[in-house]
Amino acid sequence: MRTQNLFLIGPMGAGKTTVGKQLAEYFHMEFIDSDHEIQRRTGVDIPTIFEFEGESGFRQREGAVIEELTAREGIVLATGGGVIMGDENRRLLSARGVVIYLYCSVRQQYERTHRDKNRPLLNTPDPMARLNELMLVRDPLYRQAADMVVSTEGRNTHSVVQDIRKSLDKLRQ
Repeated sequence: MRTQNLFLIGPMGAGKTTVGKQLAEYFHMEFIDSDHEIQRRTGVDIPTIFEFEGESGFRQREGAVIEELTAREGIVLATGGGVIMGDENRRLLSARGVVIYLYCSVRQQYERTHRDKNRPLLNTPDPMARLNELMLVRDPLYRQAADMVVSTEGRNTHSVVQDIRKSLDKLRQ
């Protein structure tokens, strides 16, 4: 039986790329990070896209990449934190695979991301306040789109992957 696509959603710093790579390895699937794919296609980093095209330009590029990537089979896709802001993105993710929301607190997000210069949404005098704002808007959308919610709060990647594997086994029964 072919393993269904796995789509990882959640805030920046939740561990989507790290967890996604391990899931792909375990299930012998292809791993793709949508942000890395956008960077590969444009030849520039995400902050540069934001600088020249704004968030709306980035979201248009993201939507096109999500539409294309979710049409593939047998992939583990780590998405950008804002992917769920697009109605069509949420619809495509839900229709084309198992959506896994990797949850972590705003404090954990801050600890994992505050030194990263590739986070244009955190280029603000108060990144913690910005993370709180984003979580207030996005958490309900993550939960709405998710087939399962797995906390990465204070956990190592191996234990998160084990939880996901067990949940997927239950979904397949």
